[in-house]
Amino acid sequence: VGSITIDQDLMDLVGLLPLEEVELVNLNNGKRWSTYTIPGERGTGEICPNGGAALLCEPGDLLIIYAYQMCDRAEILEHGHQARVVVADEHNRVEQFLCQSLTPVGRDQVEFNSATVDNPH
Repeated sequence: VGSITIDQDLMDLVGLLPLEEVELVNLNNGKRWSTYTIPGERGTGEICPNGGAALLCEPGDLLIIYAYQMCDRAEILEHGHQARVVVADEHNRVEQFLCQSLTPVGRDQVEFNSATVDNPH
């Protein structure tokens, strides 16, 4: 399935790299697919599925775009983990930026925290 072009500013904010594999969920029709990122022009808010991926959605559809990495459980229990989340408006401008973390709090336990960051830049 084709790539997805994403505004480079949005990619930088959440730490996505060009050509990084991402998963997508179309909230309007329930379709899901995997593809890779292509950086778009900064400041445009561009989110554009390309190739066959463009057939899986319509302009204006709400998409969840996410990347994840496989981590060793023991490593997370020892060192924790952080994730960055952008919630965007209909023009793909940042409405909310969240920093989510797993913090080790004892043997075989982590604490989940999610905090809104007011000025993520």
